[in-house]
Amino acid sequence: MSTQTTKDLETLLQARYGKGTEVLDALNPTIETLFQHKSVRGFTAQPLAPNTAELLVAAAQSASTSSNLQTWSVVAVEDQGRKDRLAAMAGNQKWISACPLFLVWVADLARLKALGDEHQHAYESLNYLEMLIMGTIDASLAAQNAAIAAESLDLGIVYIGGIRNKPLDVAKELGLPPMSFATFGMCVGHPDPATTAKNVVKPRLPQSAVLHRETYHPTAHKEAVDAYNATMEKFYAEQAMKPLGPWHIQSLNRVRGPEAMAGRDLLVDALKKLGFDMR
Repeated sequence: MSTQTTKDLETLLQARYGKGTEVLDALNPTIETLFQHKSVRGFTAQPLAPNTAELLVAAAQSASTSSNLQTWSVVAVEDQGRKDRLAAMAGNQKWISACPLFLVWVADLARLKALGDEHQHAYESLNYLEMLIMGTIDASLAAQNAAIAAESLDLGIVYIGGIRNKPLDVAKELGLPPMSFATFGMCVGHPDPATTAKNVVKPRLPQSAVLHRETYHPTAHKEAVDAYNATMEKFYAEQAMKPLGPWHIQSLNRVRGPEAMAGRDLLVDALKKLGFDMR
């Protein structure tokens, strides 16, 4: 490996962890794209190239899927009015309105249900929680493939978990059939330099907090979180951001109770209304 390539790897890891770290000394375009991921919330008015949605879906369908059941779908939204309505449902996230393509990733058991009805074949297993989890995992794997593909094309993306704030309204807006559920959205577009100049790679927890060897180590996070709080304090200062406390306090505030869940505390009831039995 050349000195320049090694330096590039060190720079990428510095951005991702806020300090140097030891990893396999190897770098290729795929890994470089992964290391440079950041959420983009500002988009230009430049339209996407023709068939961009189809290309991203081809990448998505190249992801692994449990038992080849392919229990996911995606709804590509380009209509401005629909994007505006979905933005309101997701907590008034204006970047949904601004992006040229909004992808809504769906845990989709409806397709197998329809096949069962059409062929008079039992599909009892679809009523179990395992199948909803499978559909959610399948949708997530597919979406991440699409995200990497988009970023390899110099497009920007941001995931939208707020699409779960009002799952019944979203299902109605998208015409989702029973036993399908919008898991999250994804804005896709050309990053706007005017609004994303400071949108840099955000540091993650040290690997010592998330990488366990052979068995899980319940106390592994302690020193790692202390170090990460310091890293994030520096990061916020460099970005002129004013966080509401250190990372661990911000995170705990997000999980303090149903009042912090933006309506998603009612998700179980909504899923039942969307046709999921979840035994």
